Amino acid sequence: MTSDLPARAAPALIAMDAAIAATGLNVETRERQKLERIIARLLQPGAEHIDADTFRTALCTLRRKPWGSRLMDMTRRAGQVWVTRADAESAASTLDDPEPDDARLLAALRPVLRARLRDQGDSARAAVDNVRTDLFDGTGRILAAAELRTLALAAADAFDLPDADAFAREVEDADTRTRNRREEIEQTARARRKEEVQRLREWETQLVPFAEVPGLLRCSHREALRWIAEKRLPVARRVPQRDGQERWEFDPAELIALRPQVQAWRHDHTERGTPTPLAPDLGDRRVGNAVIAQVAALDRYAAHFTTARALKRRITLVTGPTNSGKSHTALDALARAESGLALAPLRLLAHEFRESLTARGVPTSLATGEERIDVPGSRHLAATVEMCPLNNPVDVAIIDEAQMLTDPDRGAAWTAAIMGAPARHLFILGAPDCIPMVRRIAELCGDPVDEVHLERKSPLVAADMPVRIQDLQPHDALIAFSRREVLDLRALLLAHGRRVAVVYGALSPEVRRAEAQRFNRGEADILIATDAIGMGLNLTIRRVVFAALRKFDGTQTRDLNAQEVKQIGGRAGRFGKHEKGIVSVLEGVGSPSFIHAMLAAPPAQLDDLRPQVQPDADIVQAVAAEIGSDSLFGVLVRIRRAVLRRDDPNYRLANMEQAFAIATALEGVEGLTLAQRWVYAMCPVDDRDNGIQRLVGWAADHAAGHAVPPPGTGRLPPAERAERSELERAEKRHKRLVAWRWLALRFPDAYPDRENAEIATTRLNDWIEEVLRQQSTRTRAELPQMPPRRRHHDRTDRSPRVDERPRGRPRRRK
Repeated sequence: MTSDLPARAAPALIAMDAAIAATGLNVETRERQKLERIIARLLQPGAEHIDADTFRTALCTLRRKPWGSRLMDMTRRAGQVWVTRADAESAASTLDDPEPDDARLLAALRPVLRARLRDQGDSARAAVDNVRTDLFDGTGRILAAAELRTLALAAADAFDLPDADAFAREVEDADTRTRNRREEIEQTARARRKEEVQRLREWETQLVPFAEVPGLLRCSHREALRWIAEKRLPVARRVPQRDGQERWEFDPAELIALRPQVQAWRHDHTERGTPTPLAPDLGDRRVGNAVIAQVAALDRYAAHFTTARALKRRITLVTGPTNSGKSHTALDALARAESGLALAPLRLLAHEFRESLTARGVPTSLATGEERIDVPGSRHLAATVEMCPLNNPVDVAIIDEAQMLTDPDRGAAWTAAIMGAPARHLFILGAPDCIPMVRRIAELCGDPVDEVHLERKSPLVAADMPVRIQDLQPHDALIAFSRREVLDLRALLLAHGRRVAVVYGALSPEVRRAEAQRFNRGEADILIATDAIGMGLNLTIRRVVFAALRKFDGTQTRDLNAQEVKQIGGRAGRFGKHEKGIVSVLEGVGSPSFIHAMLAAPPAQLDDLRPQVQPDADIVQAVAAEIGSDSLFGVLVRIRRAVLRRDDPNYRLANMEQAFAIATALEGVEGLTLAQRWVYAMCPVDDRDNGIQRLVGWAADHAAGHAVPPPGTGRLPPAERAERSELERAEKRHKRLVAWRWLALRFPDAYPDRENAEIATTRLNDWIEEVLRQQSTRTRAELPQMPPRRRHHDRTDRSPRVDERPRGRPRRRK
């Protein structure tokens, strides 16, 4: 059509001038060129005139975007910052008057806002809350009082409330109460933290150096050193020095209290040669860090699990690469047992364990952080690792993915499960990298270990050449390491006719499974995923193609390590589906030699074989009782300082930064017990989504005796028209529902509306799944162009160039 526009330009100009004269409508000089092009498309061949209605329509088409800008400007000046550009453009598209005044524009906006707000919830209050949440998610903006009033009035209009002013005052009053409560909580938290820190500092200022110990105990320098080595004298604090040494400090009150025992210690040394270290009787006085360490007993962590230690346990460590049958072997043994546990790293995998046992005729219950399925009479349980029951002995237990022992965020859960699983026969499954750590844990527990190593059932090979994106084939998995990169690649491939499924961490287990099934059934040619495919999904992948060889690990952007390449690449070559698995790299990302090297690398040598440990509710309560404080912040401060020396030979304290941050924020919430605070500190929230502040608000409602309603789903537009920002908002809302449901299982009275939470979760999952099924909303013109697909052969069959070297991607800021 565009090729003959020049020839028709003159008739269009004639028609435009005639229409302007006939209608009397004003057309700006800057509008004439664009209007002429619109009219040229509307003119019938050979015609030089256009009727008035068609001309008015053309002029409205030209002016819709400026009208949208005018509406945005008017709403901003009126404090309606919650009105979106999509609202304004939708209103502008309904106008048929080429010269509307401001009142007409605002009149066109009203039905659009009414429809949007009614879509946001079942009530005016729910609509207000959801719009505020959307605004904060999208821009981080919190509405000022005047801006909130404009929203409340619009919501009252949308729901035809009889007294809009009264509703607005109600919303304003509630917001004022919420702001005041938040400020009061923050002030109280600051005061209590200051009090706890001051108490600790006062104690620390009266500590004395080692040089004063002999005088306080009336002993020799050598005796003092010997009694410290025998753990008779508690070192209150060890302060690292620049030269790598430590400065020891002691609580004089502790030392003075030990004076009566000095003669007995000397007698023990003389009579028995090697005395048994004694726990000092410290009496009724201020408690030092050494005593806290004894109470917490994290340096004797294995003994904390009394049921497991009372059993005569036997460990079978089954290691091997992916697709080697580790889970199948252990599940067969579990199914034959009269009772057992199957512990998985993910809720999705716990479900798969339960389904596998059920298929073998074994009734099995389920326990994850946010759901329970109790099967009457069942003696088997599938659970996530954090939900490991510690007090009921079973015949057989499975703990999967033991290489997670080194994970900085969740490694302590694997330590607790392996040490504490009350099973007579414990199967531990994992990559070969976990062998040294599991051996060390077994040694600390005094359990014998049998080791079984399995090989892959189908070969895994590294491709010789990179893969061009147009050469991707059915059953290929393209791997990226961020949600944005996954969705960018999806849009690119969809725009060029490829059927695509996606898997990434922000998706719920249900949606991940649905996407995996689409790929396995052949409804999608290519799977685009993050390392979320490394665990818990059965995928019929022929070839894994890395679209990135670097990832952000939460701290820094770095090269992939060998274990990551093996774990992800090993998903290729599903036994019984593909003869072999192929691992490659996308052209322009790096060299195949990097993949070759990582797949051939031996198991990584761990620098530190000490398993990670962290306190549980019992330890927190014991330390609190010892220091005489109900402050979770104060308890965790003392635990971080005292429970484990940095040079402890057996254990290291896990990363507890998020628990500490939650405990710090909860200090200002009155009315919760220490145990309840600890539960909140363990809740899975994402602080990048304002999760801790939201959690504190829930906790405050709980403490005040108010029911905490579940988060809503907000507005869900038709899936085929959903933008990427709306998909991201839905994923965040799903995370909030996960946290709410997690708390509802532990505090059912405070979080009572589980049925609606389940309905909302299902609705979000279904909507997200449907969005991912739809074609990208971006047009081909907006996307990078992909060269035509090659069909004749696979570049991975060609020989490599000798000059290729590994290339990392440019480092990105996060």
